[in-house]
Amino acid sequence: MKTRTLLFLYLILGFSLTPLTAQNLQKGNLLGTHVINITLAPNVTMEKFLDFYTNKFIPEYEKNFPGIKLYVIKGIRGENENKFGLVYVLKSTEVRDKYWPQKDVSSDVTQAGMKKLEPLVEERKKLATWTEASQTDWIIL
Repeated sequence: MKTRTLLFLYLILGFSLTPLTAQNLQKGNLLGTHVINITLAPNVTMEKFLDFYTNKFIPEYEKNFPGIKLYVIKGIRGENENKFGLVYVLKSTEVRDKYWPQKDVSSDVTQAGMKKLEPLVEERKKLATWTEASQTDWIIL
């Protein structure tokens, strides 16, 4: 009986950890890196802004843009130390081209997705504005 219980627990644990190991970058994936300069609104802390962006905005963004994962990053060493950025992880250049067929050109699909996000974009603008300092797309070889 103890053996069955232990085996059952190992199976449950194994299946629950599977999603953690399945998020590796793969050949052909695309990374879009954006360095941003954030200007917080009065009485807004960086913690409040980051909480909104990571816990409210990003999940809705990912729902409206299938095939894209979005992450907020902070530079801790080097040229962009103490700066913030965004990393977009896309399955392929085809996914990128579906949303942005050319640099700085949004497709109809992108415009429709952003329209659904308008309330959250407006909420974000009340917390902070930002300018983009740089942007690069990288492909995993």
